[in-house]
Order: sequence, then structure tokens, then C-alpha cells
Amino acid sequence: MELVIVSPSGILSQVSIEKITFPGEEGSFTVLPGHASLIAHLRSGVIDYTVTGQPSTQLVIQSGFVRVHEDQIDVCVELSETEKGEKV
Repeated sequence: MELVIVSPSGILSQVSIEKITFPGEEGSFTVLPGHASLIAHLRSGVIDYTVTGQPSTQLVIQSGFVRVHEDQIDVCVELSETEKGEKV
């Protein structure tokens, strides 16, 4: 699956991944290859994704949206204050 994560400051990640877990508005959900198309609102929490052969990567977000379509995952996020390098 191809993942692109963007924020107002630009592209944060553009990689091929095995799986990804999102903090959805109705609870966390995981996307695996072949997942049905969807658009979802993301709440404050952690996006956790796995690139083949590497440990998982976590990104703390304040909010956002995700679009999944034919193994392409496009994510637009607002980072949490800690991810921006500011004090909370």
C-alpha cells in the first residue's frame, strides 16, 4: 500500500507500508492491503504504520482526515503540539 501523510507544513511521509492504524472518530481502525474504499475523520491520537522490514512508526496527531482507495492511503493531519516541537 502507498501512504502519503501531509500537514499544513508539507509532506510528512511518503512510503510503501504493510499496515496502518488510525485514531478514528468512532474508535481505532486498521487498514490492510485490499481494504474497502473509505473516507474518515481522525481524532486526536496516534497513527501507527509499518514499513516492510522496519519497526512501526508512530505519529501523534491532533485531528485529520484519511482517504483509502485501491491501496492508496492519503492522510491530511494537524500535528499535536508535541510533534510540532512545542511545549504542551
